[in-house]
Amino acid sequence: MVKILRNIRVIELGTYITGPAAGMHLADLGADVIKVERPGEGDPFRAFKGGLYSPHFQTYNRNKRSIALDTKKPEDLEVLHDLVASADVFIQNFRPGVAEKLRAGEADLRKVNPGLIYCAISGFGRTGPSKDRPAYDTVAQAASGYLRLLTPPVNPRVIGPAIADAVTGQYAALGILAALLERTQTGEGRRLDISMLEAMTHFNLDSFTHYFSEGEVMGPLSRPVVSQSYTFECSDGKWIAIHLSSPAKFWNGLLQATGQEQLNDDPRFNERLERIQHQDDLIAHFTPVFKTDTRASWCDRLLAAEVPHSPAYDSNEALEDPQAKHLQIAVHADHPVMGPFTTVRAPYSFDSEPDLDIVPPPVLDEHGAEIREELKRKKTG
Repeated sequence: MVKILRNIRVIELGTYITGPAAGMHLADLGADVIKVERPGEGDPFRAFKGGLYSPHFQTYNRNKRSIALDTKKPEDLEVLHDLVASADVFIQNFRPGVAEKLRAGEADLRKVNPGLIYCAISGFGRTGPSKDRPAYDTVAQAASGYLRLLTPPVNPRVIGPAIADAVTGQYAALGILAALLERTQTGEGRRLDISMLEAMTHFNLDSFTHYFSEGEVMGPLSRPVVSQSYTFECSDGKWIAIHLSSPAKFWNGLLQATGQEQLNDDPRFNERLERIQHQDDLIAHFTPVFKTDTRASWCDRLLAAEVPHSPAYDSNEALEDPQAKHLQIAVHADHPVMGPFTTVRAPYSFDSEPDLDIVPPPVLDEHGAEIREELKRKKTG
């Protein structure tokens, strides 16, 4: 597949998720993303499970090159500035003021590259009373109002993946692409500031719209009740998910598939708004029904009745689904040191062609000598 951003170079001074995720999205589109890391340790995410190649690190650092630099050393700072001079985009995700201490603030880097797109990702923003607060995924979810939409109302505890980190990285990549597009028309660079708080409040837009429009404070059950969404356990212990939405045909299809047509005679269930009001009763009714057969059998019946559904897969099952295999979502490569690498490809297909070509995440400083040689050749011209 054509690498859409093949002529774009990105310098990423990022750690953990937000900065590396932004870099990964650009790398997936073909940009030359050079990850600048601390000598000896690298991105702290490398060591999350011991060693320097944790699955946490692997997730957000494919398709990149790695160079280790200590910017406190003049010679390494010079390499960083040479890289920036050759780049289109710079990404960092430190607290406000840290990049400046590393001599990687906007003012320093714009001296060597006035047309640079400088992206600064923070937890709470560049200014304001909370600008210096430490922020991680759970903190940003909570501050944005999103955590309450995921937390069980009884015995609350944090659940789910690092949504705020991943979402912020995606928004950052989107903003960078917009700035790059503008630069083709103006020739000028931009500073892009994006905080996890701002990204997650925008991601949580539906909740705020309901509040502003209707005065409704949404909770974890608000959306699934209105959308008539369900998850049931089947006889084999596997789960199935069903989303009826509003068309009556989906409700009738569910009754047909499960042999529960008599529910249309029950005033609690024979109208959509009544089903919304009595969802707990509906779940109580269908829970033992779905436990009478296997997930595969129920999927066959629901498919025949054209009911929106899916097996509720675990990660060891999802990519084995025939449609996932047809789309070639899982892709493979071999790292010369770390061995086989499997990941999920980028979701884009340009001109009907998905990009199945990936480069495994780099080991620390894997491309250091190569990148230094490139810069040397560029200087000597």
